Amino acid sequence: QGYEGLVEGGDNIKQANWLSVSNIIQLGGTVIGSARCKAFTTRAGRLRAARNLVEHGITNLCVIGGDGSLTGADIFRSEWGGLLEELVRDGQISEEVARENCHLNIVGLVGSIDNDFCGTDMTIGTDSALHRIMEVIDAITTTAQSHQRTFVLEVMGRHCGYLALVSGLASGADWLFIPESPPEDGWEDLMCERLGE
Repeated sequence: QGYEGLVEGGDNIKQANWLSVSNIIQLGGTVIGSARCKAFTTRAGRLRAARNLVEHGITNLCVIGGDGSLTGADIFRSEWGGLLEELVRDGQISEEVARENCHLNIVGLVGSIDNDFCGTDMTIGTDSALHRIMEVIDAITTTAQSHQRTFVLEVMGRHCGYLALVSGLASGADWLFIPESPPEDGWEDLMCERLGE
């Protein structure tokens, strides 16, 4: 469950084996779960996460996520030494354990369907999301044609119109709204004119 699992510990932290990762490649989302974690935004939460990691001898993290996940990883890494010192001071770990776990290695991978991260061609999740959108468009296109109706499709992308733009281009959409280019005054008349054509 992401940072929630780090903070809560217990059964949330376990070793993956061949059986736990078999037959999952075709599944959407993530089999390890994902959760927003308010506790991790606090130092007390990150202290609990550090304790749980040290308890399992984990000093390497691969963080896959968006802005919140990667920002959290950066803060966690920068505080790591201080968190270990605090755990030693509170008697939760020994100085020897702190020395053995003194360096936290983090690899950050952008997991965001928005595809809005500079320096990467395509973020993890974008291609899968686009594939699903096109499946839905293909399925409703014949219905729209047979009923001679217009369909409105809303896709995800909080502040980024990449999925809307690319799926609109691929499907031959007649009208498109994206956050990067908000509609100008009078768009309703322009849209009706375009659809009328």
